[in-house]
Amino acid sequence: MYFDPYYWVLIIPTLLFALWAQMRVQSTFKKYSQVGNWRGLTGAGAARMILDANGLQNVAVERISGNLTDHYDPKNHVICLSDSVWGSTSVGAVGVAAHEAGHAVQHAVGYFPIKIRSAVIPVTNIGSRLSVPLILLGAFFQAQPLVTIGILLFATVAVFQLVTLPVEYNASARAMHVLGESGILSGDELKGARRVLSAAALTYVAALLTALAQLLRLVLLFGRRNND
Repeated sequence: MYFDPYYWVLIIPTLLFALWAQMRVQSTFKKYSQVGNWRGLTGAGAARMILDANGLQNVAVERISGNLTDHYDPKNHVICLSDSVWGSTSVGAVGVAAHEAGHAVQHAVGYFPIKIRSAVIPVTNIGSRLSVPLILLGAFFQAQPLVTIGILLFATVAVFQLVTLPVEYNASARAMHVLGESGILSGDELKGARRVLSAAALTYVAALLTALAQLLRLVLLFGRRNND
């Protein structure tokens, strides 16, 4: 049986970190989903308030099923808030909603990193689907050009995750700023929202580390085969 040391050294640690990050965001959100905000504002209400304050009346706020499935759809100009955020008056819900509103503002003002992320999405989609099949075909037929193309395509996944980091951190920074400046949250409420968003940010760090580890594994694994 073939033993792949790179899998144990590179992949397992990053997967464990990703699992920990996901558990942390779940537990942190659960904690602050039980803490109400002083204004009694719902997640949907907070998002709407932030959008209107930025002149984004054209952006809708809609409810979707699930837990923490919240996202901004730039194509249809819609903020989609999950069941646990939409009608909740918790500090956690308002923080998440404000974060998604931050993405809408990013698109409206032409935030440069989000433009880059949008531009690389089509390439990343192709890379994520074709990279591994090309690498395997190249290895099977000993066709190094196919392996190289496959690795380069997989690298686009890592690039996407790298560009995603500043986008997500900036959206959270915008959220915290507007929540404090507008008085939507204050004091310990702001601290709670910041903890929720900080925990969520770790999942994007984990996604980047996982992609980089997988890319490095492919380079080391198939580079070693070629040298052999």
